[in-house]
Amino acid sequence: MLDIRLIKKAIKGNDEAFEQLIKDESDKLYKTAYLYVRNKEDALDVLQETVCKAFVGIHKLKEPKFFSTWLVKILIRTAYEVLQKKSKTVLTGEAFIHSLTENTSHSPEEDLDLAYAISDLDQNYQTVIILFYFHDLSIKTIAEKMQKPEGTIKTYLHRAKAELRGLLEGAGSYGQRMV
Repeated sequence: MLDIRLIKKAIKGNDEAFEQLIKDESDKLYKTAYLYVRNKEDALDVLQETVCKAFVGIHKLKEPKFFSTWLVKILIRTAYEVLQKKSKTVLTGEAFIHSLTENTSHSPEEDLDLAYAISDLDQNYQTVIILFYFHDLSIKTIAEKMQKPEGTIKTYLHRAKAELRGLLEGAGSYGQRMV
């Protein structure tokens, strides 16, 4: 949980407070960026751009308790911008596979199957899955981030899980596919 006093200091222009907040959120932000852009370099670019945008716009944040939500929203928009600029949706290849399976707690095959399956989802479905399962956000918070009604988010989540289930049931050969 982030310190509201620290967030208020950052909003008032305290650079050290902002830096500490970014340090506290950096792992979560990097993982989210990586799930979108699928490689280390682009994820770091997205993270850097997100921090710059947040630093410039922190004074516009009205509710300190929504700092994390606000930051992730900037990151998601930035990731989409990077993907559009590069005209790509998912990077593949040996470097992607190696980096994905590098530091994992599951078997590399399971992580690879899941990553491929998530990458095949519609962008809205990807966002809902990532925010719900990887960031443990509530339906209400996700609805606020995506600026959609809660019912729409529930539908996205339900459909995304059904699609993932279908994709992963055939996971034995899913990660072996040629992309």
